Amino acid sequence: MALTDVEILFVEDDPIFRHVVASFLQGQGARVTQACNGYEGIALFSDSIFDIVIADLSMPGLDGLSMLKQMRDINPAIPAIVISGNDVMSDVVEALRIGASDYLTKPIADLLIIEQAIIQAMMSAATPMNVSGQFHLQEMNELSYQELTDNLSLLEQNAQAAKSVQQQLFPASHIYYPKADINYSLFKNNDISAYFIDSTMVGDHHLVMYMAHFSPEDNSAAFGCVLLRSFINQKLKLFRNGLSNTLIEPKNMLTYLNERMVKSGLHIHTDIIYVCIDLSQYLLSIGQSGKGLRCYLRNGNILTPLALPESAPLGSAMWDKPSMQVRTLLRDEQICIGTHFYEHKQQLLDNRFTGLVYQSDIKAGGFMQLACR
Repeated sequence: MALTDVEILFVEDDPIFRHVVASFLQGQGARVTQACNGYEGIALFSDSIFDIVIADLSMPGLDGLSMLKQMRDINPAIPAIVISGNDVMSDVVEALRIGASDYLTKPIADLLIIEQAIIQAMMSAATPMNVSGQFHLQEMNELSYQELTDNLSLLEQNAQAAKSVQQQLFPASHIYYPKADINYSLFKNNDISAYFIDSTMVGDHHLVMYMAHFSPEDNSAAFGCVLLRSFINQKLKLFRNGLSNTLIEPKNMLTYLNERMVKSGLHIHTDIIYVCIDLSQYLLSIGQSGKGLRCYLRNGNILTPLALPESAPLGSAMWDKPSMQVRTLLRDEQICIGTHFYEHKQQLLDNRFTGLVYQSDIKAGGFMQLACR
């Protein structure tokens, strides 16, 4: 049997679903330890050795996402699969970001899907850094991407679903990292924002941030946000497994994102500025595709635009390569990305950081700022 002697920790608060899945997995040869909530899951994970964790994200008390973060601190090498039945895409994306191997959505029509997900996750965790390992990880990424597109295609037709999912992807207006802070404001005139920002720590020394503008400016922009986060999460997982540095290489990352956008067949064009800073040296590497956004160095009340030539947007048949610049961020400087409108630049200089807001009397767009400390 495919799962013979596999030690599984299954954390699920629904006793019926937990029993059904555990019985199936035991029938496939696995040894399943069950927990009914996140606190029990942490206690079992701390006291025993497991090959894999399967966790529901929506549980009372300690939710699945908080539990997985604690498990990662205890033993980051153990793969995890998350199950979501509450349509909270932000939790799914965050779970993938912190290292979950895959996600499944309830209801699960065929329990063999769980078995296949377990096999893929364990193969990925056990695969050494070689050619066959790279092939398997690429195959796994393709499967995850197909599932993502299958589950989110409704966003193009359903405006309310698109609005709900997109709102969950935006972070708070103030984001605090070791040695750096990120603040932003984005203004939208419709239910869906055609602009998106995101950032993440990559290892102990690198921080990446980006701002993107999607065309057309309709429901597909919400789909573009989810795709972009998903593609970046895939590279983040590879980085954590020691298999790729693409995420901290803006030129290679934008090349990868363009390939994935083109391959999606969704005809979404994306202007983007992508910044990686090495916080140990304050070395900036900046890449730009498209022409609708600007990158600035800020010193006090002075914004100095960086010389980044315009290029084709991601997803365009005319795309060739991004514009690049490498420089050191000086002590009193901040790096900013934004739209070129005067009112946006003035709000940036006034330090008016509000996160994502609906405001009909100001042009759509906005700005983000990274300040080291």
